Amino acid sequence: MPEVVHVIDDDDGVRDALAFLLDVNAIAAAFYASASEFLNALPVESGCVLTDIRMPGMTGLDLVRELKVRGVAMPVVVMTGHGDIPLAVEAMKAGVRDFIEKPFDDEHLLRCLREALEAARSTDAPDVAQQQARDRIADLSARERDVLAGVVEGKMNKQIAFDLDISPRTVEIYRANLMSKTGARNIAELMRIALAAGL
Repeated sequence: MPEVVHVIDDDDGVRDALAFLLDVNAIAAAFYASASEFLNALPVESGCVLTDIRMPGMTGLDLVRELKVRGVAMPVVVMTGHGDIPLAVEAMKAGVRDFIEKPFDDEHLLRCLREALEAARSTDAPDVAQQQARDRIADLSARERDVLAGVVEGKMNKQIAFDLDISPRTVEIYRANLMSKTGARNIAELMRIALAAGL
């Protein structure tokens, strides 16, 4: 079956721009103006979903929950504005593979989508992924784990600093350590590792 990126966004301009980007990079795609349009035509192809998180009617987060109810296992990547980060964190907890902040870098988006397509093909058992995630956070100090817990809850550096009675600058240092020790390239990947490890 063909591997397709299913793009869901209510903005015509965004869909047109993504259609061009995916076409020139030889990635097959289908486009939908709403989550309900996608669900009504729920495709049989393997692949992944790229959805905006804020849409009229059914949101991207609502879609993730509905796919889970229907037993659809396609990896989901959500697009989010800067102010939507707590919502993106909630989406990650609901099972989203990744989130991308707007405006996004084309190469970063393409890498996320290729990884999502690879995940759709993967035959790794969930417990294998969980053990790999646990291995990646095994060397974290207790304080780094505290900071990671704050990140997973969607808290900003200042809030984490207040909760732990340390300075925001110290939180930044711990966050940099987290990225380095886990090998995470961005905050979404760090969250995916933490959630897979059961934190």
